[in-house]
Amino acid sequence: MKDFKPANEIQDLQYFGEFGGVNPSISDSSTYTFLSAKTMFDTFEGNTDGCYLYSRHSTPSNLYLGEALAAMEGTETANVAGSGMGAITPTILQICGAGDHIVSSRTIYGGTYAFLKNFTPRMGIETSFVDITKLDIVEAEITKNTKMIYCESVSNPLLEVADIKALSALAKKHNLQLVVDNTFSPLSISPAKLGADVVIHSLTKFINGSSDTMGGVICGTSDFVNSTKSVIDGASMLLGASMDSLRSSSILKNMRTLHIRMKQHSKNAAFLAEKFESIGLKTVYPGLESHPSHTVFKSMMNEEYGFGGILTIDAGSLEKANALMELMQEKNLGYLAVSLGFYKTLFSAPGTSTSSEIPADEQKEMGLTDGLIRFSIGLDNDIERTYQMMKNCMIEVGVLHT
Repeated sequence: MKDFKPANEIQDLQYFGEFGGVNPSISDSSTYTFLSAKTMFDTFEGNTDGCYLYSRHSTPSNLYLGEALAAMEGTETANVAGSGMGAITPTILQICGAGDHIVSSRTIYGGTYAFLKNFTPRMGIETSFVDITKLDIVEAEITKNTKMIYCESVSNPLLEVADIKALSALAKKHNLQLVVDNTFSPLSISPAKLGADVVIHSLTKFINGSSDTMGGVICGTSDFVNSTKSVIDGASMLLGASMDSLRSSSILKNMRTLHIRMKQHSKNAAFLAEKFESIGLKTVYPGLESHPSHTVFKSMMNEEYGFGGILTIDAGSLEKANALMELMQEKNLGYLAVSLGFYKTLFSAPGTSTSSEIPADEQKEMGLTDGLIRFSIGLDNDIERTYQMMKNCMIEVGVLHT
């Protein structure tokens, strides 16, 4: 991926505000006027370019942010939504309908799992959940009704890594759409450049980076993204998962520092992962050579951004995991909270939080243990000090023994 520089693509965009401001003006309107009735009709029909209709369809602020995200991912265009699930669910429903089938990674965000497992069957859409790292198993699950392969670049919470190039080849072989959620690895991995048809993000996480805004995005071809915005049968338009212009403007400003933040998140996570593994903790991080997909990640990555800011350790039991997280929060090492991408480290036990939608027997089968702690490593300047304080907490609650 040495020929693609996603941060440069963002940086090369130029916007001016209405009065020459260095930030684009915010369109604080829910509806837009037309000089002629025919233009309004043409806009409803999707036959005009550059005309705004209604903020659920789009706004100038949303288009600025979408353009920046499309540039980052190297896709033709993008459409932003009010949350990550507001991007995921319309994508799935735009591609699949009654009688269709999806092959999905078994380890995905709990909300996505619940949507595929419990909600879409009501619409006649069935999903097979598989180990996405085993291509023969993925292919074996494809049927004549399969329309999509769905995965996360780096899975939540087990950090399994999808071989996007190989999955793309498989999707093309069977005329399927490959949809990749890249929330855990913005800038580090560029799925569209590796063959993904659609790339999704929860903007709430690393891309916004300040845990104050929800958002999502669908990145893909102009034909596909525009189909989701159609007033006739577009899933994004008709389900109403829209983003507010004020939030779009806020996220766009934060994107300007994303490349700096991702480098620091990755640097700190790599340091802690190596230290944790060296003292005997069961540690999972794609940057460790012990990670089963370390080589796959390395073959796909934009090297300057590292292996991402997420790692897991196994504390041995839920009781010890909870005690450790509570003590680390008390010592101001981070916050016991879901989500990720904040300037402070965030930690949670996925089995009882973000993956709680997955039944206990399935959690066990996929290797999601009670004692697993997911860390979203923050932007700490003195990561050595952070490590020493975390290590002392682990000793105090019995996760480590001296």
